Amino acid sequence: MQVIKIHHPLDSKLIPAGPVVLAMGFFDGVHRGHQAVIRRAKEIAQQRDLPLAVLTYSHAPGVVYRQYPGGFKYLSTTERKLALLEQLGVDRVYLVSFTSQFAALAPQDFVDQYLADGFHSQVVVAGFDHTYGPAETASMAKLPAYARGRFEVVTVPKFTEDGNEKVGSRLIRQLIDAGQIQEANAELGYYYTTTGLIVHGLARGRTLGFPTINVETPTPERLPGIGVYATDVLIGGHWYGGMASVGRNITFGDDNQLTLEINLFDFSQMVYGEEVKVRWYQYLRGEEKFAGADELVAQMKRDEQAARQVVAHRPVLEDQILS
Repeated sequence: MQVIKIHHPLDSKLIPAGPVVLAMGFFDGVHRGHQAVIRRAKEIAQQRDLPLAVLTYSHAPGVVYRQYPGGFKYLSTTERKLALLEQLGVDRVYLVSFTSQFAALAPQDFVDQYLADGFHSQVVVAGFDHTYGPAETASMAKLPAYARGRFEVVTVPKFTEDGNEKVGSRLIRQLIDAGQIQEANAELGYYYTTTGLIVHGLARGRTLGFPTINVETPTPERLPGIGVYATDVLIGGHWYGGMASVGRNITFGDDNQLTLEINLFDFSQMVYGEEVKVRWYQYLRGEEKFAGADELVAQMKRDEQAARQVVAHRPVLEDQILS
């Protein structure tokens, strides 16, 4: 898959010649709703024997305008998003840097400079609620008028689960924040996955008989809400089952920092400095404050049994994109 980084104003020399079918959207998480857009565009591209291109952005537009006071946590970083798009069969990605100058483009100018003349779109595909400027002037309903016959417009309808709430990035973020990983995975169509670096911790788990890896998660990534989870961890090309704790170790104090600690099953390697992926399967319980170490250890033994069961019998997602 070819990735072309775009900074406004568009340098036409970066763009390969020839028409494309273009899907556009921010695609945070590349969830099942996004997958429906990409797959529809892929069908059209195959029918017309054209490359499938995707227009997306390197960061959330709201970040530029500080719309997220606590910082924005992504369902998929740019690297992860590109990997997911490649698995869906995308041939080319136009990765646009969302700047104030780009944002200032009038809808007609955006269509002229990017969709029509810039990217040579023969067909443009997007979700029903996609906008490319202010919603009142830059909706999908208005795009055919801006296209002026230069390309076709295909609008993919709302993707819902059993006719209920729309499958969307906002809903999935809420589910992950609430620890509802199984529900989030169902909306994503694959297992939610984060990354991180294994760093030194306090080694408290080793003294309790449950040694853990301490995973430092990149700031832009979204960790599930506080609690204990069944997970798999990818280290050195191999997946290892484990139970993960997202929390503040409140049994040992009230002012501890939020950490991600994972006890890996049947694992005894030295792995400090390793970059890992964590695949999240199921929430087991919330964080609890125990009277002492013995009570904590007893609960961790129960957690291990539960987590082993989940990892051994994890569900197969119908539309899974493999991590």
